[in-house]
Amino acid sequence: MSTKVTTLDSGLRVITDTVPEMETVAVGVWADVGTRHEDLKHNGVAHMVEHMMFNGTPTRTSLQIAEAVEDVGGQINAYTSREITAYYIHILKNDMPMAMDILSDILQRPTFPDHELEKERGVILQEIGMTNDTPDDMVFDYYQETAYPNQALGAPILGREEIIENMKKDTLYEYVHRFYTPNKLVISAAGKVDHDSFVKTAQEMFAHLPKNTNETYEPAKYGGGEMRVEKDLEQAHVVLGFKGIRRDDPDFFSASVLGTVLGGGMSSRLFQEVREKRGLVYSIYSSHSAYHDDGQFEIYAGTGPESLNKLIPVTCMELVKIMQTPISEAELNRAKAQLKAGILMSRESMLSRSNRQAKYLINYNRAPDIKQIIGLVDNVTPESVQRMAQKIFAGKPTLAAFGPVKELEAYEKIHERLAA
Repeated sequence: MSTKVTTLDSGLRVITDTVPEMETVAVGVWADVGTRHEDLKHNGVAHMVEHMMFNGTPTRTSLQIAEAVEDVGGQINAYTSREITAYYIHILKNDMPMAMDILSDILQRPTFPDHELEKERGVILQEIGMTNDTPDDMVFDYYQETAYPNQALGAPILGREEIIENMKKDTLYEYVHRFYTPNKLVISAAGKVDHDSFVKTAQEMFAHLPKNTNETYEPAKYGGGEMRVEKDLEQAHVVLGFKGIRRDDPDFFSASVLGTVLGGGMSSRLFQEVREKRGLVYSIYSSHSAYHDDGQFEIYAGTGPESLNKLIPVTCMELVKIMQTPISEAELNRAKAQLKAGILMSRESMLSRSNRQAKYLINYNRAPDIKQIIGLVDNVTPESVQRMAQKIFAGKPTLAAFGPVKELEAYEKIHERLAA
């Protein structure tokens, strides 16, 4: 196997995937921390820290950081999710030492200059404004808040405007010192990289991280229920979801197949029944996503107000069908092929490889074994998919609706349809 893992004395983990024929390396730092680790009063701090990390160190300005990477044709970026924050650079193989130097500099010696903080505050507020103007994004924030009420897991990743407007530099520093510690970080590289040499570089360059902490987060507490926000829009946006399963559940891939069969593509049941046969929507899809200690099964649909009263009954009918009757072998094989193709195709990208292996190491404390993962997909059966459908769709639903949603039937009626 081309993937190797080394844990340094500090607790920092280093993982590499050596692909000798490549001329590039994707390298980055993945932190086992995200929005769910925030205090609600500081909602948005994880995302703001991610923005601010690029805005200067004692020896580099934000412009110098960008120029150092782009002068040699590289790409630098980052992202924040509910459980992970990542900083990564895609670079030619000979420029990897420079990339590591930049990553170690911004993560260990951020200065968070006041003028940059004010600038990024404005940028994030604009980002929040863009989301507010994008209803098919906004409805998922409403869904998350309803599924996980009064907890950080239900809070928006971008944060709330009133909190971002008043976020202090000290809050950012405190967050970094609590969570950007060796035991919560993974340094990952994929491409033309030698593991032993890379480990030595990581050990030398990341020797000044904050001391390890034992910070935890609030366990997920699924709530369910509904949130309807009436607004004068062309389309109504609806998310119907349910409590799913955690990522280490033995039936994880059965839930993934369930999401693919129901709404994972143009051949899926919901797309064919709701869009192609009845013309009720422009877009409809479903998926299962998992957290460390919980999961969600979500169905999204966008439709005109004139079709809204038909959308949910047809959707619920498809959910009941898949609870009552096992899927066909043809559907099972198609869904498995889609999942396996997605896994294998992602390996053609060094960025995807470095991202997948870092997250896998954080989530499961071991390197990913692609053959084993493919085997787990192959082990899914029609019966295991039906069992997942019965478990998930029998639970309390979460409904979020945004736009002209007056014709959407009552939550209690939706619950009754599924219980039947």
